[in-house]
Formats: sequence, structure tokens, C-alpha cells
Amino acid sequence: MSLSEELRNNGVVKNVGEAPHEELATGERSTRNRVARSILDHGPSTVADLAGRLGLTQAAVRRHLDSLVSDNVVEAREQRVYGARTRGRPAKVFALTDCGRDAFDQSYDTLAVDALRWIEENAGGEAAVAAFARDRFEAQAEAYRAAVEAAAPEERTEALAKALSADGYAATARTAPVGEQLCQHHCPVAHAAEKYPQLCEAETEFFSKLLGTHVQRLATIAHGDGVCTTFIPRGSPQSSAPQTTTSPASASTAGRNPA
Repeated sequence: MSLSEELRNNGVVKNVGEAPHEELATGERSTRNRVARSILDHGPSTVADLAGRLGLTQAAVRRHLDSLVSDNVVEAREQRVYGARTRGRPAKVFALTDCGRDAFDQSYDTLAVDALRWIEENAGGEAAVAAFARDRFEAQAEAYRAAVEAAAPEERTEALAKALSADGYAATARTAPVGEQLCQHHCPVAHAAEKYPQLCEAETEFFSKLLGTHVQRLATIAHGDGVCTTFIPRGSPQSSAPQTTTSPASASTAGRNPA
């Protein structure tokens, strides 16, 4: 059985390889799954972050991370710093690898990539793929639009995050200098979007229309980042009705990580 097949189990991460009976009896595997799931839900995390969220000691978290790294489920990275860098080395964070992400509801990636390749080769090239991507979001627009329009202007990003989470994107909203950030810690179509960035571009255009303002995509999982991050500037006209046309400025940077 391949590594990705072993990992995939209805959205729950499994350990790879043989595990001692004692480990299963003490719940080690279950706790390891919780560590991986916490990274999925919250994005790249430090040992201290994980220990605080899961109620474990940092030593226990490190032990589970060592096993997950060994199994190629997570990998260590240097923490990205936004704004002025403080003294000292950035904290090490742990993020899911592609194999780790494969454990969470990505069983149709191969089919999606094949379908997009067929569209590109037989139905009009890149423009046809882009049209498909936009139509895909429009077909899902009603529930998202209802959630955003029901929220107060200052709560619309949070409302969108909750609607995205209900569809498996593990999204959160947080304040940022001069605006807000919409963070998607999981992308069910990450591998397809890696090959076809039109999916990311259409998603960013869709967010712009829903929120009624220019937005900027700062990072994407498909590009290799730990989280898809979209910036919504403060003071933007979110109090107005969602747009029916796409802002050219939004489309120009959609899905393009400037890093």
C-alpha cells in the first residue's frame, strides 16, 4: 500500500508502518492524529502552539512531531515573519506535507486534474479552464452570499470564513495591520490548483465580489505555502452590497503569490 493510501482514512490521519500493540493501547496513534489535525485546522504551528491547543506537554508534542516528520506527514519550516523582524531566530513551525494533506479529503485530485487537462486541450485552452473555474464558484455562490449579506459589515470576513469551513476549507479570519486576513488552512483542490492557478484566481475574484471590495491574495497552499491567505483592507466598502462585477485589481493578483 502506498504512503498516501495508508494516510487516507475518511479525513483522519493514520500513522505509517507497523506500530507496537502498546502504542495502540495507550492512544498514541489517536493523539498523533490530533496533532496533525490541529496543524490542518490552524496552519503551520510551533510546538508551544500545539501544546497549548491540545493540552499536552511540549515534550509530548515533540515526540509526536518526530514520528509525523519521520512518516512525511509534517515538515519543519522557519516561521514566516510579517513586518519588522524581532531579535533572535524565528521560531520553527511544523506544516503538513503534500502527503499529509492527501489524508484530508483529497481523493478526487487526480480526477480533477485529468478533467481540467481535458478542458484545456479540447475545449478552448487556458481561457476555458478559467471560465470553468469562475462558473464553479458561481454555482456555489448562493450559500456564501447569504452568509455574508446576513452579517454586519465588520463581521463579513468572519462570516465568509465560517461558510468556507463548512465546505472543508478550515478557514479563519484574523485582524492584521490596516485590514483583515482570511486564512484557509486546507484546500480540497490544492494539487489541481498547483497545476491550474486559474482555480486560485477565480476564488480570489469570487471573494472580491462577495465582500464588495478589492482583495489581495498573499499566499496559497498550491504555491507551497502553509496557508491560503487573502488580505482585505480596512476601511474597504464592505458595507455596500456585494459586487456583481470583478475588480480588475483583484483579478490581477489573484492566485499569484508575490513571495
